[in-house]
Amino acid sequence: MAIKKLIEVALPLDKINEASAREKSIRHGHPSTLHLYWARRPLAAARAVIWSSLIDDPSSHPELFPTEEDQNKERQRLFKILEDLVVWENSNNPQVLDAAKAEIMRWTNNNPPEFLDPFAGGGAIPLEAQRLGLVSHAHDLNPVSVMINKAMIEIPPKFANMPPIHPGATEGDNYGRKWNGAEGMAEDVRYYGELAKLEAIKKIGSLYPKISVKGGVEEVVIAWLWARTVKCPNPLCGCRTPLAKSFVLAPKDKRNIWVEPQKTTDDDFVFVVHDSGTPKIDGTVNRKGATCVFCNAPIDFRYIREQSVSKKMHAKLMAVVSEGPSGRTYTTPDVLHSSVASVSLPNNYELGELAYYPGYINPTAYGFTTIESLFTNRQLTMLSTFTNVLHKMESIVKEDCKRLGLSDVEEYSRAILTYLAFVIDKVADYSSSICSWNSVGQKLRNTFGLTGMSMSWDYAETNPFSNSSGSYDNMLNWVVKSVQNLPAKGVGIVNQRNAQEKCELKNLIISTDPPYYSNIPYADFADYFYVLMKKNLGALYPDVFKTLQTPKVEELVADPYRHGGKDKAAKHFESGMLDACRQMYLNSQADIPVTIYYAYKQNDTVKEGDESQVSSSGWETMLTAIVKAGFAITGTWPVRTERINRSRGIGANALASSIVLVCRKRPEDAPTTTRRNFIQELKRELKSSLQKLQSSNIAPVDMAQSAIGPGMGVFSKYTQVLEADGTPMSVRSALQIINQELDLYFNEQDGELDSNSRFCVDFYTQYAFNDAKFGDADTLARAKNTSVATLQSKGVIKAEKGVAHLVDRDKLPEKIDYADNMVWLFTQRLTHAMSTGGIKACASLIHNVHTSLPEQAKALAYRLHSIAERKGWQEEAFAYNSLVIAWTDIQMAAANIHEREKDQIEMDI
Repeated sequence: MAIKKLIEVALPLDKINEASAREKSIRHGHPSTLHLYWARRPLAAARAVIWSSLIDDPSSHPELFPTEEDQNKERQRLFKILEDLVVWENSNNPQVLDAAKAEIMRWTNNNPPEFLDPFAGGGAIPLEAQRLGLVSHAHDLNPVSVMINKAMIEIPPKFANMPPIHPGATEGDNYGRKWNGAEGMAEDVRYYGELAKLEAIKKIGSLYPKISVKGGVEEVVIAWLWARTVKCPNPLCGCRTPLAKSFVLAPKDKRNIWVEPQKTTDDDFVFVVHDSGTPKIDGTVNRKGATCVFCNAPIDFRYIREQSVSKKMHAKLMAVVSEGPSGRTYTTPDVLHSSVASVSLPNNYELGELAYYPGYINPTAYGFTTIESLFTNRQLTMLSTFTNVLHKMESIVKEDCKRLGLSDVEEYSRAILTYLAFVIDKVADYSSSICSWNSVGQKLRNTFGLTGMSMSWDYAETNPFSNSSGSYDNMLNWVVKSVQNLPAKGVGIVNQRNAQEKCELKNLIISTDPPYYSNIPYADFADYFYVLMKKNLGALYPDVFKTLQTPKVEELVADPYRHGGKDKAAKHFESGMLDACRQMYLNSQADIPVTIYYAYKQNDTVKEGDESQVSSSGWETMLTAIVKAGFAITGTWPVRTERINRSRGIGANALASSIVLVCRKRPEDAPTTTRRNFIQELKRELKSSLQKLQSSNIAPVDMAQSAIGPGMGVFSKYTQVLEADGTPMSVRSALQIINQELDLYFNEQDGELDSNSRFCVDFYTQYAFNDAKFGDADTLARAKNTSVATLQSKGVIKAEKGVAHLVDRDKLPEKIDYADNMVWLFTQRLTHAMSTGGIKACASLIHNVHTSLPEQAKALAYRLHSIAERKGWQEEAFAYNSLVIAWTDIQMAAANIHEREKDQIEMDI
């Protein structure tokens, strides 16, 4: 019998999720700030998953822990180690890490396996394996990922604890200082980075002049705000007109700083900045198209695209933003600042084609068909200059290495240039004409501010030599702090390798976050940085930068545009993922589980009547690959991997968790079973698993995919599940059965409700808050052992003139008779409180309720979310999801209110 690992039995999930969610708000020094990459896993989650995969669960050692009490005591000791381990501030704490490593050595006979992540991506998982003392291998097909992983796990250990080598590095305050980890190398990155900036200023500083503001004071410009322009299609007008989403540049205490386009000739205009009043119109572009600011003629996107493709779209400077002692200043553009940006294109700085990917990359539709076309001439000149300066830095770093007699001159200079190239990439992310101005925060949004690259009509051009968002100094500081905090211990080995190909490594611990079906075209995104890296680092890493752009044919993504249709794209992903899982099977150690992150929301929807039946090609393909490769799923954990308030999650029913699938090699003599036995076993396993998930406050939006894990755990432990006709059950059929059992689970919970709430749930399922015939409401009420009159008296239904409807949440009675225990009413009041007053408002509702009513309301919120999502009622689903995911905070706030009231009573006595 295989020894169970901790991850297969129990985890302190709340603490892991708390640390993972918090980590998304940590910026300075976090490895994610070294270089942009997409869909990174939190370090806390990665650390916890790897560590608990290596540690034996106490139940596996009755000789050491003979009683259940002994096992629980030992498990709590392990939990304490893990809870300390996931805290961000303990990332490099030697005492915490040593305690964790000691347990790894204990349960691996002092011979821990080497680690592999075959889909390394942004490098979080390999980095945490290295932090835990494992030899860490990172593989990825994407060269940008390869470089990020090299910078995080391969380069730093080579120069660990080494002092900086630049002139004056060990003098003054640094005399006799001990340099730990990558601190010395980070200090060199700072020095040579600043030297590179000074060289660049000598060459192009004149392109970024200061501006004179009121009183004749000169201030450093932090941004130039531009609006694209097209000629008005109205023949009676014909003036160039600006395309801008908003003319408001900075809302300030009810007075706006805004720009006004003023006509100067029959066919031209200028912008004038105002610091009082309001603009006549908010902007000229919305989702439907644009409007001429001078004649109000409509301008459709088709015309705008034609103008842009034919190079007839131009840009005009709206305002100059500077920074001084009193904060931001917005100035009307003058001739100097309007003309200084008109520089010639740099020579030999072509960057390559830009992909067109609807929904993710759309500037191509407007004629921006090359990556260099995303930049203004001044921006390209700046990037070209930094490339030239970077190459000059190479000889300077080498000379300083030789001066100190450093043996690894080539290797160390390559390391410093790698990090400086990352600085240039980060500047480039804030230096395209796709960047826009955040008027509320008064700062730039980067090119990849959201998942994708969208066309910007009014854009912001940063000053790289300022000290504001997007500036070189800021980007250099991000990189330096990130390098300082890298573990710089052990061994990291990074290779550009396709996960489907045979790998010589064996007996590994494997943990990975594979691509999510058709979710994100990483290769197309990464081209933006790859082409810059190739110019800056191509000669130093010829094997990594041997292609013109990132490899795309082999990339595991179900892309109909790339593979010639939906069916061919699906087959490409299916066969590729199966090959990758087979390689993981061959390379993994038999007595250590493989862990696979997956977060792909079920999204294949088919309408049947007024309801939507949901399946998931992404989950089906992933699970089919895992099962066919020979794995059985022995555990699943919903790990919080996204901020609740992230841009994509606000107002949307977006997934907030990844499911970590714990996989073991299925025994070769695993039995077969029947459909009937599978369903019976599924009912037993799924009920207890779902109860645990609800008690842990799993987000309702994550519940469906969380249920897949324990369900597939039952399915995958058998060699085959046979249908009634003797044919093997497919993963698709198994998923459909799991979804059906999930619905049955929620339906069964209705039986625990009071009769009035049961009526409301059934009525809501059919009509939501819309009108129904009175007779239908009356019939349903009688069936639920209540009456319309009773429901009216409680204020939850309104009936008149032959129709009836549930009362909207905002019109429900404010005072609730808690003794009545009407779960529907309490759930709706809580949901309304959450949407209007947040956690504090909800806490004030539950803090004096000493029955099970609040927990019943939370359970009903899960049920109502599943109904709303199945019906496609997104706003409703979002409302219930928001309530549940805030439940722990609501309980804490309620407890605080209760304590304050208790203290007040004691003071009064």
